[in-house]
Amino acid sequence: MGVLDLFSLTGKVALITGGGRGLGEQIARGYAEAGATVVLASRRIDNCIQVRDSLIEQGATAEAWQLDVTDPESVRQVVKQVAERFGQIDVLVNNGGASWGSPAFDMPFEAWQKVLATNLTGTFLMSREVGRHMQHQQSGKVINIASVAGMRGSTPEVLDAVGYSASKGGVIALTLDLAVKWARFGICVNAIAPGFFPTKMTRDVLAAHGQEILANTPLGRTGGDRDLQGAALYFATAASDFTTGQVLAVDGGSTAR
Repeated sequence: MGVLDLFSLTGKVALITGGGRGLGEQIARGYAEAGATVVLASRRIDNCIQVRDSLIEQGATAEAWQLDVTDPESVRQVVKQVAERFGQIDVLVNNGGASWGSPAFDMPFEAWQKVLATNLTGTFLMSREVGRHMQHQQSGKVINIASVAGMRGSTPEVLDAVGYSASKGGVIALTLDLAVKWARFGICVNAIAPGFFPTKMTRDVLAAHGQEILANTPLGRTGGDRDLQGAALYFATAASDFTTGQVLAVDGGSTAR
């Protein structure tokens, strides 16, 4: 095996939540180029269908499934059907997410519950269900999309979304704990903590505070269309077979300050 073979996903099946746009779409396109069969799953199925069709046009194997990560039965059914359809699930990317901007003093309880249910509970439910299949396989890669917001506090002038930050901090803690618990089954669990990428979720923040954000990013720019693919590919492939329980910040150096 050559070094480039370590980064191949040929013959692998990757399930990506929130794969119909933003960072999930970027990861899906990278995995498809690396040879994976890509399953895109989201509550908004239309977005996933558009990405699926685009990938198929480029010669990839891709499918789109409707999924609500906050509903244990929806999670159970989709994971069961994907496993039956392909006979395996080799990679899980927990990317589906939600946010709510509000000062902590005024954060509505319902909004707090929604963000935690999607970002943290959804990551757990997907990991638990797919993890059962990976335990049977005695192999698998779970990649949780956290955030630099879960690694440190944020000034309210730039990011006033306490539920989002708390949920992503929880995702990091979940990553570390599952990595230790599941290593004996050959399952690697890692997290990527993106900085600011232009997505629907960050659009308003970047519009209001873009200059300040760039000033605090040593590389002086936001993330691009391929900047998350390398980290996501590393954690999904044989290149990371001796790496588990790690959180990789892909943030232009902002957490190094």
